[in-house]
Amino acid sequence: MVKQAQNPLPPPARPDNAPAQTLTSAELMQGRREIVIEHQGERYRLQQTRNGKLILTK
Repeated sequence: MVKQAQNPLPPPARPDNAPAQTLTSAELMQGRREIVIEHQGERYRLQQTRNGKLILTK
């Protein structure tokens, strides 16, 4: 009988107790005033206002 190697499941992307990764808005926006974020099949717009505030809309 030939044994097949079992592939273990990959570890979760981030354990529940691990700290969240921090990105600056500059890293996220990369010089743009607006980006589109796709989340669970939905599209969201993240915009930077003239006053430097961020607005997230669906």
